[in-house]
Amino acid sequence: MNSQMFTENAPTPIGPYSQAIKSGEWLFCSGQGAMDPKTGKLENDTVAAETERTLRNLGEVLRAGGCDFKDVVKTTVFLADMNDFAEMNAVYATFFGETRPARSTVAVKGLPLGIRVEIEAIARKT
Repeated sequence: MNSQMFTENAPTPIGPYSQAIKSGEWLFCSGQGAMDPKTGKLENDTVAAETERTLRNLGEVLRAGGCDFKDVVKTTVFLADMNDFAEMNAVYATFFGETRPARSTVAVKGLPLGIRVEIEAIARKT
């Protein structure tokens, strides 16, 4: 049975979707951006700051689903500008350390609310 996950510690979805769906041992996390869940403001002074807030938000969604970064098996990173790859990647590495899930990174024409980085994840808690 599938169940919707929600935490007030991550931004409220801006559309008709869930922060995550839990299906058995699997957790499918929607893309997170750099919105501060308390203030609703975008934290995007730098790509590094935006990536850090995005991953902190993703971490809260993972926790709400009973998972952590070590449980992530796949991420997709969406970048508004592929020139930001190195800066994003440096911060990304600090969150995953030696746990290195499969990952795709794609450039997109635009992201909601003017964000430059969005990250979604699939995790499996065993």
